[in-house]
Amino acid sequence: MTKAHELVVEQLSAGYGEKTIIRDLSLKVTPGKITSIVGANACGKSTLLRTMSRLLAPAHGHVLLDGKSVHHSPTRALARTLGLLPQSPIAPEGITVGDLVSRGRHPHHGFMSRWNHKDEAAIANALAVTKLTDLIDREVDALSGGQRQRVWIAMALAQETDILLLDEPTTFLDVTHQIEVLDLLVDLNLQRGITIIMVLHDLNLAARYSDQLLAMINGQIYAHGEPEKVLTHDTIQAVFGLNNHIIIDPVSNIPMMIPVGRHKLKSSLNQSDAHQ
Repeated sequence: MTKAHELVVEQLSAGYGEKTIIRDLSLKVTPGKITSIVGANACGKSTLLRTMSRLLAPAHGHVLLDGKSVHHSPTRALARTLGLLPQSPIAPEGITVGDLVSRGRHPHHGFMSRWNHKDEAAIANALAVTKLTDLIDREVDALSGGQRQRVWIAMALAQETDILLLDEPTTFLDVTHQIEVLDLLVDLNLQRGITIIMVLHDLNLAARYSDQLLAMINGQIYAHGEPEKVLTHDTIQAVFGLNNHIIIDPVSNIPMMIPVGRHKLKSSLNQSDAHQ
């Protein structure tokens, strides 16, 4: 099992250039759990994740890992604790699965250090967990979308970090591969205790696969807690401006959101039938 680390965001403000996206945001991540960040486009989800991973410097406030600022921590030391899977990563042309996954070991090496048995074991384990061992010599570009995403996750696993940040890990994947990736992440969380924070667009998948949901609106946290507390009619209406109906997911027995549009409503169909 991994070590439980305390990841805290304190009065964080961040953005791009003169534009502030998130302002005075505070958050304490629950160690050893899966937290999904949800919200409308441009609400600050990816900005928060990028700042937590120190890809983006804050304008104000802090991101603290075990009481120390991630933005002032040595790069290699931080990368041994915190891993990141950015949105739509691009693999170097012609690189094989094994070579890409092995790059996850770079934080564990200095300029003169040598490859060792621990590195080989970490890579072999990451490939095995993600079911990629048989594809080690295949070029990443030749893989399916779901397989490529598993390769990137394997690279992050090879880092042997205790915290994993993922920005939309299911984007552009069909539903089969979305479930495949999310099932893998839950396996990693349950078996290794890895703390996972990810941005997801699909509210129902986020609710089913997360211990905590964090709903954002206009760079602020609107609701944070267990899916049963966050996935409510009023929260969805406020965060997305979407009329909706909440039912119980028959598979997971947790709330499930049904969007309500202007068409295919039962009342409309009944009225049409009455006029015929």
